[in-house]
Amino acid sequence: MPDLQPPLAPRRETILRAHGDERVDDWFWLREREDPEVLTYLRAENEYAAAGLAHTDELQRAIFDEIKSRVVETDASAPVRRGTYEYFTRTIEGLEYAVHCRRPLGIAAAPDPQSPPGAAEGEQVLLDENALASGSPYFALRNLAVSPNGTLLAFAVDLDGGERATLRFRDLAHGVDLPDEVTDTYYGLAWANDEATVLYVRPDAAMRPSQVWRHTLGTPSADDVLVFEEIDERFSVHIGRTRTGRYLLIASHSKVTSEILLVDADAPSGPSIVVAPRSTGIEYHVEHHRQDATGGDVLYIVTNQGDAENFRLASTDISDIKAGRVGSDHWRDVRAHRADVRLEAVDAFADHLVLSERADGLEQLRVVPLGSDPERLLEMPDEVYSAWLGPNPEFSTTTLRIGYTSLVQPRTDFDVDLVDGTRTVVKVQPVADYDPTDYETHRFWVDAPDGARIPLSVVHRRGCDQPSPVLLNGYGSYEVSLDPTFSVARVSLLERGITFAIAHVRGGGELGRAWYEQGRLGHKRNTFTDFIACADYLVNEGFTTPDVLAASGGSAGGLLMGAVANLRPELFRAIVAEVPFVDCLTTILDPSLPLTITEWDEWGDPGTDPAMYAYIKSYAPYDNVQPQDYPALFVTGGLNDPRVQYWEPAKWVAKLRATATGTRPIFLKTELDAGHHGPSGRYGAWRDQAQVLAFVIDQISDAGSAPGQPSGRIAAS
Repeated sequence: MPDLQPPLAPRRETILRAHGDERVDDWFWLREREDPEVLTYLRAENEYAAAGLAHTDELQRAIFDEIKSRVVETDASAPVRRGTYEYFTRTIEGLEYAVHCRRPLGIAAAPDPQSPPGAAEGEQVLLDENALASGSPYFALRNLAVSPNGTLLAFAVDLDGGERATLRFRDLAHGVDLPDEVTDTYYGLAWANDEATVLYVRPDAAMRPSQVWRHTLGTPSADDVLVFEEIDERFSVHIGRTRTGRYLLIASHSKVTSEILLVDADAPSGPSIVVAPRSTGIEYHVEHHRQDATGGDVLYIVTNQGDAENFRLASTDISDIKAGRVGSDHWRDVRAHRADVRLEAVDAFADHLVLSERADGLEQLRVVPLGSDPERLLEMPDEVYSAWLGPNPEFSTTTLRIGYTSLVQPRTDFDVDLVDGTRTVVKVQPVADYDPTDYETHRFWVDAPDGARIPLSVVHRRGCDQPSPVLLNGYGSYEVSLDPTFSVARVSLLERGITFAIAHVRGGGELGRAWYEQGRLGHKRNTFTDFIACADYLVNEGFTTPDVLAASGGSAGGLLMGAVANLRPELFRAIVAEVPFVDCLTTILDPSLPLTITEWDEWGDPGTDPAMYAYIKSYAPYDNVQPQDYPALFVTGGLNDPRVQYWEPAKWVAKLRATATGTRPIFLKTELDAGHHGPSGRYGAWRDQAQVLAFVIDQISDAGSAPGQPSGRIAAS
């Protein structure tokens, strides 16, 4: 790009001081959202990125068309039974958003999949997101819940990506919206059984979900009642409704501690009951089981209490809790802790429990009958896969909905008979002109510098020549597992002879709680060295070379990208960092910023702990930018992002421009009408994906114009 000059953000020196240490931040001023120069700079970066990538416009259009052609645009999701209806969503060719529908049980689906929503006999449109979007540049449905008797719908709408939504209600019998409107709500709501009361969550000024409120239909929102407020800024509040419909749950969680309260769904204005008072380091999650009149009701509890690092399953009687006998002293063992299996969740049904587990880096589902029948571990067909419990709202059921996918297998919804184990495929995600047998996927184990063995998932076109271009993806924070799932957009990479890989690094949850603990707080550097070890493995084993190796990650995975770019820039030809948390030290030092205090359990508190300050400073990507030759970079941000503020990627790019010594391009693209998750519509998301993939292909492969042909380029041009 010899004729293009990147924008240079002016230096305005700011001295940041902590623990006797001084840091010079020349781009601290980019935090000033109201400064007109900030928006001018972001727009200039967007224009530069568009101009710098203009030579890939044809490739971007080709990839967008490929994604669009593979997706069956007019489609319906697998229906889910609840009460006397089955619920599903429709997508319609040419429309950005979903349409939510239902039909009575026993009514067949429309014979013509192209028929408009509601045209089939008995089908009812509950909510059309396209109508709600009404020309807004951004739209997200934050909550959607049908009342217990199916007569009312609660839904919340976010029109700017800031994740604060307006809650509204719809009369489903007459298809009209009620006058009730509640502003400034967050994720999570739960109906009481009276069809008139809803509990919802509100965030504080720092975007921490901190309050639970109660709204009664037909009353002004100003009269809503504060039910619960979490004053400890390390904790966030969540609400839910048990599958049995007997209780509403108010859960308050920090990264390491839990407390749950029960609210009687038949008496939502009554007092709540604590299951177990919070105790630092003790986490628990509950599932209600409604037994017969003589057996009494039971709570099943997944907890790490009792030195159960990978969690164990316990139970307690509701009658004990109501009598004041609360806490772990009154919990009975149901399933002991296992060092090699992480118990993630329990779901209770009338005659069965279903355990969601992780073993050897993979998800698994275990059906445990509440009788004398033997338990059953559900078998999966692929070596590398992702499987999960799908929507199962009915308590009294003998059929279990399961979701399944792999790096080569599109999403499949199937029903498992809980009595005999037979499976029925309900829906396979349709992908046009795609044959999964054209691809192969494998799991490798990579030795980290300290001897830990890191799972590495790989997928490529069958018979793909090696070495080949590779895109290596990673995350590694919050005990979030980066599971191997199918992507329609990714096929455009695989068809061009590019291998895709996932490094399941420490800080995630793939190998249990210990895997997470070894990648947070004072062990955070393991996340970065694990990723580098996986990249080195791909090179050393002949899968690729540094000249055609790219890396990608978003949010906390963007921090990972920034760290490895500083540590081993020569290892990667290109890096994609989406909404990257790269100015982490400055952010975590500022408790006034959204989510900072709740993050201290994940990253440490550098404000009160000098050792943690020094440790975070040692790896923070922004603070460690060096005068060295960096990989080509594609960086994204969102102006309305409450999770990673827009200025983090903007400051990082500004500093890289002033410091990096190489000539590879650095692009920053900021969504000016969106937040953390980018464009809200599916076509906008596909265009974004096409642009990112075009950047990667342009950097590591010359097969961009010929889908289906293996890359012939090994050395960089």
